[in-house]
Amino acid sequence: MGSGRTAEPREETPGTVAGSEGARYWTSVGLDIAVVDAAPRMSLGDGRSDPATAVSVLSDQSPGRGPRLVANDPGDYHFVGLRGASGGSPRHGGHGGPGGSAGPAGPAGPAGPKTLLRPGDILFYDAELPHLLLLPAGARLKIFLLPRQLLGVGKHDLRRVTATPVRGASRLGSLVSPFLSELAEMVTSAAPAVGETVARNALDLLATLVMEQHAPPPADMADARRALLLRIQRFVTHHLSDPDLSPEAIARAHHISVRYLHKLFRDEGTTVGRWIRGRRLEECQRELVLARGRQTIAAVARRWGFISPTHFSRVFRATYGMSPSEWQGAAS
Repeated sequence: MGSGRTAEPREETPGTVAGSEGARYWTSVGLDIAVVDAAPRMSLGDGRSDPATAVSVLSDQSPGRGPRLVANDPGDYHFVGLRGASGGSPRHGGHGGPGGSAGPAGPAGPAGPKTLLRPGDILFYDAELPHLLLLPAGARLKIFLLPRQLLGVGKHDLRRVTATPVRGASRLGSLVSPFLSELAEMVTSAAPAVGETVARNALDLLATLVMEQHAPPPADMADARRALLLRIQRFVTHHLSDPDLSPEAIARAHHISVRYLHKLFRDEGTTVGRWIRGRRLEECQRELVLARGRQTIAAVARRWGFISPTHFSRVFRATYGMSPSEWQGAAS
Protein backbone atom coordinates (compact mmCIF):
# COMPACT_ATOMS: atom_id res chain seq x y z
CA MET A 1 0.00 0.00 0.00
CA GLY A 2 1.73 3.10 -1.17
CA SER A 3 -0.92 5.76 -0.60
CA GLY A 4 -2.99 7.12 2.23
CA ARG A 5 -6.23 5.54 1.09
CA THR A 6 -7.41 2.01 0.48
CA ALA A 7 -8.72 1.14 -2.95
CA GLU A 8 -12.44 0.46 -3.22
CA PRO A 9 -12.76 -3.33 -2.93
CA ARG A 10 -14.29 -5.33 -5.73
CA GLU A 11 -15.77 -8.79 -5.47
CA GLU A 12 -13.72 -11.54 -7.15
CA THR A 13 -15.12 -14.83 -5.86
CA PRO A 14 -17.60 -15.63 -3.09
CA GLY A 15 -15.94 -14.71 0.16
CA THR A 16 -12.96 -12.91 -1.42
CA VAL A 17 -12.43 -9.19 -1.93
CA ALA A 18 -9.43 -7.90 -3.86
CA GLY A 19 -7.70 -4.58 -3.34
CA SER A 20 -4.62 -3.07 -4.95
CA GLU A 21 -0.88 -2.59 -4.45
CA GLY A 22 -0.30 -5.92 -2.71
CA ALA A 23 -3.25 -5.75 -0.29
CA ARG A 24 -5.62 -8.73 -0.22
CA TYR A 25 -8.88 -9.20 1.66
CA TRP A 26 -11.21 -12.06 2.51
CA THR A 27 -14.52 -12.10 4.36
CA SER A 28 -16.89 -14.86 5.53
CA VAL A 29 -18.28 -16.73 8.60
CA GLY A 30 -18.02 -13.62 10.77
CA LEU A 31 -14.26 -13.35 10.16
CA ASP A 32 -12.58 -10.75 7.95
CA ILE A 33 -8.92 -11.06 6.92
CA ALA A 34 -6.55 -8.52 5.39
CA VAL A 35 -2.97 -9.11 4.24
CA VAL A 36 -1.15 -5.81 3.83
CA ASP A 37 2.46 -4.89 3.11
CA ALA A 38 3.53 -2.36 5.71
CA ALA A 39 4.32 1.31 5.21
CA PRO A 40 6.53 3.15 7.74
CA ARG A 41 3.57 4.88 9.43
CA MET A 42 0.08 3.40 9.48
CA SER A 43 -3.15 3.80 11.41
CA LEU A 44 -4.91 0.67 12.65
CA GLY A 45 -8.41 0.51 14.10
CA ASP A 46 -10.39 3.69 14.75
CA GLY A 47 -13.65 1.99 13.83
CA ARG A 48 -12.33 0.57 10.57
CA SER A 49 -14.06 -2.75 10.98
CA ASP A 50 -14.22 -4.02 7.41
CA PRO A 51 -11.10 -5.61 5.93
CA ALA A 52 -10.52 -3.09 3.13
CA THR A 53 -10.30 -0.18 5.58
CA ALA A 54 -8.75 -1.91 8.58
CA VAL A 55 -5.47 -0.04 8.14
CA SER A 56 -4.42 3.14 6.34
CA VAL A 57 -1.12 4.81 5.50
CA LEU A 58 -0.13 8.01 7.33
CA SER A 59 2.07 10.77 5.98
CA ASP A 60 5.31 11.70 7.74
CA GLN A 61 3.62 14.88 8.95
CA SER A 62 0.67 13.07 10.53
CA PRO A 63 1.18 12.59 14.29
CA GLY A 64 -1.11 9.58 14.45
CA ARG A 65 -3.28 8.71 17.41
CA GLY A 66 -3.57 6.11 20.10
CA PRO A 67 -1.18 3.46 21.42
CA ARG A 68 2.07 3.14 19.46
CA LEU A 69 2.81 -0.33 18.10
CA VAL A 70 6.46 -0.43 17.08
CA ALA A 71 8.36 -3.12 15.15
CA ASN A 72 12.03 -3.05 14.21
CA ASP A 73 12.37 -6.23 12.15
CA PRO A 74 10.82 -7.44 8.87
CA GLY A 75 8.41 -10.36 9.05
CA ASP A 76 4.77 -11.23 9.65
CA TYR A 77 2.81 -9.47 12.41
CA HIS A 78 -0.65 -10.70 13.41
CA PHE A 79 -3.38 -8.34 14.61
CA VAL A 80 -6.75 -9.62 15.88
CA GLY A 81 -9.23 -6.74 15.85
CA LEU A 82 -12.27 -7.12 18.11
CA ARG A 83 -15.34 -5.44 16.64
CA GLY A 84 -18.28 -4.27 18.70
CA ALA A 85 -15.87 -3.35 21.47
CA SER A 86 -16.51 0.32 22.09
CA GLY A 87 -19.22 1.47 19.73
CA GLY A 88 -18.78 2.44 16.10
CA SER A 89 -20.05 4.40 13.12
CA PRO A 90 -22.09 3.48 10.06
CA ARG A 91 -19.01 3.77 7.88
CA HIS A 92 -17.16 1.04 9.70
CA GLY A 93 -19.83 -1.04 11.41
CA GLY A 94 -20.45 -1.28 15.15
CA HIS A 95 -23.43 -0.03 17.13
CA GLY A 96 -22.74 3.58 17.80
CA GLY A 97 -24.71 4.97 14.85
CA PRO A 98 -23.55 8.06 12.99
CA GLY A 99 -20.89 9.92 14.90
CA GLY A 100 -20.60 7.11 17.45
CA SER A 101 -17.54 7.53 19.62
CA ALA A 102 -15.11 5.06 21.07
CA GLY A 103 -15.57 4.06 24.64
CA PRO A 104 -13.06 4.07 27.46
CA ALA A 105 -11.31 0.80 26.65
CA GLY A 106 -8.05 2.53 25.71
CA PRO A 107 -6.34 5.84 24.95
CA ALA A 108 -7.21 7.62 21.73
CA GLY A 109 -4.93 10.67 22.09
CA PRO A 110 -1.74 11.36 20.14
CA ALA A 111 0.63 10.22 22.92
CA GLY A 112 -0.43 6.65 23.65
CA PRO A 113 1.75 4.00 25.30
CA LYS A 114 4.36 2.08 23.30
CA THR A 115 4.39 -1.66 22.67
CA LEU A 116 7.37 -3.29 20.95
CA LEU A 117 6.38 -6.09 18.58
CA ARG A 118 8.48 -8.91 17.18
CA PRO A 119 7.86 -11.00 14.03
CA GLY A 120 5.27 -13.69 14.67
CA ASP A 121 3.62 -11.85 17.56
CA ILE A 122 -0.19 -11.88 17.86
CA LEU A 123 -1.80 -8.72 19.21
CA PHE A 124 -5.48 -8.49 20.13
CA TYR A 125 -6.74 -4.92 19.77
CA ASP A 126 -9.95 -2.93 20.06
CA ALA A 127 -10.92 -2.27 16.42
CA GLU A 128 -12.93 0.78 17.45
CA LEU A 129 -9.90 2.66 18.80
CA PRO A 130 -7.00 4.17 16.81
CA HIS A 131 -3.53 2.65 16.98
CA LEU A 132 -0.35 4.08 15.45
CA LEU A 133 1.85 1.52 13.68
CA LEU A 134 5.55 2.26 13.17
CA LEU A 135 6.95 -0.49 10.95
CA PRO A 136 10.13 -1.31 9.02
CA ALA A 137 10.45 -2.21 5.36
CA GLY A 138 9.65 -5.87 4.78
CA ALA A 139 7.00 -6.09 7.49
CA ARG A 140 3.66 -7.62 6.55
CA LEU A 141 0.40 -7.27 8.47
CA LYS A 142 -2.00 -10.20 8.81
CA ILE A 143 -5.19 -8.63 10.20
CA PHE A 144 -8.13 -10.67 11.50
CA LEU A 145 -11.38 -8.82 12.32
CA LEU A 146 -14.24 -10.46 14.18
CA PRO A 147 -16.94 -9.68 16.76
CA ARG A 148 -15.48 -9.92 20.25
CA GLN A 149 -18.48 -12.01 21.32
CA LEU A 150 -17.23 -14.90 19.17
CA LEU A 151 -14.21 -15.19 21.44
CA GLY A 152 -16.20 -14.78 24.64
CA VAL A 153 -14.63 -11.36 25.29
CA GLY A 154 -16.90 -9.09 27.31
CA LYS A 155 -16.55 -5.33 27.59
CA HIS A 156 -14.81 -5.66 30.94
CA ASP A 157 -12.31 -8.16 29.50
CA LEU A 158 -10.95 -5.82 26.85
CA ARG A 159 -8.12 -4.28 28.85
CA ARG A 160 -6.88 -7.68 29.94
CA VAL A 161 -7.10 -9.27 26.48
CA THR A 162 -5.53 -6.33 24.62
CA ALA A 163 -2.91 -5.43 27.25
CA THR A 164 0.04 -7.47 25.94
CA PRO A 165 0.82 -9.35 22.73
CA VAL A 166 1.03 -13.11 22.53
CA ARG A 167 4.68 -13.61 21.67
CA GLY A 168 5.35 -15.70 18.60
CA ALA A 169 8.14 -17.46 20.50
CA SER A 170 5.88 -18.47 23.41
CA ARG A 171 4.49 -21.99 23.75
CA LEU A 172 1.06 -21.11 22.38
CA GLY A 173 2.33 -18.44 20.02
CA SER A 174 4.70 -20.86 18.32
CA LEU A 175 1.72 -23.09 17.52
CA VAL A 176 -0.88 -20.48 16.58
CA SER A 177 1.24 -17.88 14.78
CA PRO A 178 2.34 -20.08 11.82
CA PHE A 179 -1.24 -21.29 11.36
CA LEU A 180 -2.63 -17.75 11.25
CA SER A 181 0.09 -16.69 8.84
CA GLU A 182 -0.62 -19.54 6.43
CA LEU A 183 -4.38 -19.09 6.76
CA ALA A 184 -4.20 -15.42 5.82
CA GLU A 185 -2.15 -16.26 2.73
CA MET A 186 -4.23 -19.16 1.49
CA VAL A 187 -7.86 -18.05 1.98
CA THR A 188 -7.60 -15.34 -0.67
CA SER A 189 -6.94 -17.97 -3.34
CA ALA A 190 -8.65 -21.08 -1.91
CA ALA A 191 -12.08 -22.28 -2.95
CA PRO A 192 -14.77 -20.59 -0.81
CA ALA A 193 -15.81 -23.82 0.93
CA VAL A 194 -12.21 -24.60 1.85
CA GLY A 195 -11.59 -21.09 3.08
CA GLU A 196 -14.69 -21.13 5.27
CA THR A 197 -13.75 -24.46 6.83
CA VAL A 198 -10.25 -23.27 7.68
CA ALA A 199 -11.60 -19.95 8.95
CA ARG A 200 -13.93 -21.76 11.37
CA ASN A 201 -10.92 -23.60 12.73
CA ALA A 202 -9.18 -20.25 13.13
CA LEU A 203 -12.09 -18.92 15.20
CA ASP A 204 -11.84 -21.92 17.52
CA LEU A 205 -8.09 -21.51 17.76
CA LEU A 206 -8.32 -17.80 18.59
CA ALA A 207 -10.96 -18.52 21.23
CA THR A 208 -8.62 -21.09 22.79
CA LEU A 209 -5.76 -18.60 22.66
CA VAL A 210 -7.82 -16.00 24.51
CA MET A 211 -8.84 -18.49 27.19
CA GLU A 212 -5.34 -19.89 27.67
CA GLN A 213 -3.16 -16.83 27.26
CA HIS A 214 -5.41 -14.22 28.81
CA ALA A 215 -7.20 -16.31 31.43
CA PRO A 216 -8.45 -14.31 34.44
CA PRO A 217 -7.40 -15.27 37.97
CA PRO A 218 -8.81 -18.63 39.11
CA ALA A 219 -11.39 -17.00 41.36
CA ASP A 220 -12.93 -15.30 38.31
CA MET A 221 -12.72 -18.16 35.83
CA ALA A 222 -15.92 -19.16 34.09
CA ASP A 223 -17.08 -22.71 34.58
CA ALA A 224 -18.03 -25.30 31.98
CA ARG A 225 -21.30 -23.47 31.34
CA ARG A 226 -19.40 -20.50 29.97
CA ALA A 227 -17.37 -22.74 27.66
CA LEU A 228 -20.60 -24.36 26.45
CA LEU A 229 -22.16 -20.96 25.80
CA LEU A 230 -19.13 -19.95 23.74
CA ARG A 231 -19.42 -23.11 21.63
CA ILE A 232 -23.13 -22.42 21.11
CA GLN A 233 -22.47 -18.84 20.05
CA ARG A 234 -19.89 -19.98 17.49
CA PHE A 235 -22.35 -22.59 16.20
CA VAL A 236 -25.02 -19.92 15.81
CA THR A 237 -22.61 -17.63 13.96
CA HIS A 238 -21.75 -20.43 11.53
CA HIS A 239 -25.48 -20.98 10.84
CA LEU A 240 -26.78 -17.40 10.75
CA SER A 241 -27.78 -17.75 7.11
CA ASP A 242 -30.13 -20.63 7.93
CA PRO A 243 -33.66 -19.18 8.27
CA ASP A 244 -34.69 -22.33 10.15
CA LEU A 245 -32.13 -21.81 12.92
CA SER A 246 -34.11 -22.24 16.13
CA PRO A 247 -33.59 -22.93 19.85
CA GLU A 248 -34.68 -26.52 19.24
CA ALA A 249 -32.06 -27.05 16.50
CA ILE A 250 -29.34 -25.40 18.60
CA ALA A 251 -30.16 -27.47 21.69
CA ARG A 252 -30.26 -30.69 19.68
CA ALA A 253 -26.84 -29.98 18.14
CA HIS A 254 -25.33 -29.53 21.61
CA HIS A 255 -27.18 -32.38 23.34
CA ILE A 256 -28.89 -30.14 25.89
CA SER A 257 -32.49 -29.30 26.60
CA VAL A 258 -34.16 -26.22 25.16
CA ARG A 259 -34.90 -25.10 28.70
CA TYR A 260 -31.22 -25.23 29.65
CA LEU A 261 -30.29 -23.39 26.45
CA HIS A 262 -32.64 -20.56 27.37
CA LYS A 263 -31.17 -20.45 30.87
CA LEU A 264 -27.62 -20.07 29.51
CA PHE A 265 -28.62 -16.97 27.56
CA ARG A 266 -30.87 -15.63 30.31
CA ASP A 267 -27.90 -15.71 32.68
CA GLU A 268 -26.10 -13.43 30.18
CA GLY A 269 -28.96 -10.92 30.27
CA THR A 270 -30.38 -11.79 26.87
CA THR A 271 -32.43 -14.43 25.06
CA VAL A 272 -31.57 -16.93 22.34
CA GLY A 273 -33.73 -15.13 19.79
CA ARG A 274 -32.39 -11.69 20.68
CA TRP A 275 -28.77 -12.85 20.42
CA ILE A 276 -29.36 -14.48 17.02
CA ARG A 277 -31.14 -11.40 15.72
CA GLY A 278 -28.35 -9.15 16.99
CA ARG A 279 -25.63 -11.18 15.25
CA ARG A 280 -27.63 -11.26 12.01
CA LEU A 281 -28.09 -7.50 12.14
CA GLU A 282 -24.35 -7.00 12.76
CA GLU A 283 -23.51 -9.01 9.64
CA CYS A 284 -26.16 -7.23 7.57
CA GLN A 285 -24.94 -3.87 8.83
CA ARG A 286 -21.40 -4.67 7.69
CA GLU A 287 -22.37 -6.23 4.35
CA LEU A 288 -24.72 -3.39 3.40
CA VAL A 289 -21.61 -1.21 3.15
CA LEU A 290 -19.33 -3.79 1.52
CA ALA A 291 -21.99 -4.89 -1.01
CA ARG A 292 -23.23 -1.39 -1.87
CA GLY A 293 -24.19 -1.33 -5.55
CA ARG A 294 -23.65 -5.08 -5.98
CA GLN A 295 -26.51 -6.59 -3.96
CA THR A 296 -29.97 -5.36 -3.04
CA ILE A 297 -30.92 -4.78 0.58
CA ALA A 298 -33.37 -7.68 0.35
CA ALA A 299 -30.62 -10.00 -0.90
CA VAL A 300 -28.34 -9.05 1.99
CA ALA A 301 -31.18 -9.64 4.44
CA ARG A 302 -31.93 -13.08 2.97
CA ARG A 303 -28.26 -14.05 3.05
CA TRP A 304 -28.24 -13.59 6.83
CA GLY A 305 -31.51 -15.37 7.59
CA PHE A 306 -34.15 -12.63 7.35
CA ILE A 307 -36.97 -14.04 5.22
CA SER A 308 -39.13 -10.92 5.16
CA PRO A 309 -37.57 -7.64 3.89
CA THR A 310 -40.27 -5.71 5.74
CA HIS A 311 -39.44 -7.39 9.04
CA PHE A 312 -35.74 -6.83 8.42
CA SER A 313 -36.21 -3.11 7.77
CA ARG A 314 -38.34 -2.77 10.89
CA VAL A 315 -35.87 -4.45 13.27
CA PHE A 316 -32.90 -2.70 11.62
CA ARG A 317 -34.48 0.71 12.21
CA ALA A 318 -35.44 -0.22 15.76
CA THR A 319 -31.83 -1.23 16.48
CA TYR A 320 -29.83 1.44 14.66
CA GLY A 321 -32.27 4.34 14.43
CA MET A 322 -32.32 4.43 10.64
CA SER A 323 -33.44 2.31 7.71
CA PRO A 324 -31.00 0.02 5.85
CA SER A 325 -30.95 2.40 2.87
CA GLU A 326 -30.24 5.36 5.15
CA TRP A 327 -27.39 3.38 6.69
CA GLN A 328 -25.88 2.81 3.26
CA GLY A 329 -26.26 6.48 2.44
CA ALA A 330 -24.54 7.54 5.67
CA ALA A 331 -21.62 5.23 4.84
CA SER A 332 -21.11 6.51 1.29
